[in-house]
Amino acid sequence: MKLATSERFRSLVLVVNSPDTAQVARRTAREVARDWRLSTSPQDMELCVSELVGNAFHHATPDGRFMDFGGERRITVSFRAWSRWLFIEVADEDSTPPMLPVGELMGPNLSRLDEDELLPTYGRGLFLVQLLADAVWWAPHDSGGKSVFCRFDLDTEGQ
Repeated sequence: MKLATSERFRSLVLVVNSPDTAQVARRTAREVARDWRLSTSPQDMELCVSELVGNAFHHATPDGRFMDFGGERRITVSFRAWSRWLFIEVADEDSTPPMLPVGELMGPNLSRLDEDELLPTYGRGLFLVQLLADAVWWAPHDSGGKSVFCRFDLDTEGQ
């Protein structure tokens, strides 16, 4: 059995209310794609990171257990690459499950509705992540908070 020799990890902790939080997260996604020479689209990675960080910024409310970081809300953005996959994780301090979008079949009566009535008011960002990534899921943390993950399958033949 051949062991993979290309495991990589990069992580950063960001203060949610900092004006450059989203920009730093997107820039790090671009740098990871470039530095690790990944076969996945840097734009797709950047958009997924942006949406996941945006969700943590807009929706996550700390459980009250993590206020030891100067009283600021924080998130952790992590990138892990193995020989066949890239995992992106955004961890926040709110244990409330994310609202992953669920689709409904479009029937004739729905076609007469206005576009704004068809789109839910939540889950649009996660819907984009589901479209771009190969998998999306979340997991609660034992000590409070949660992580939302997305996975990109990497083309290993060209590497």
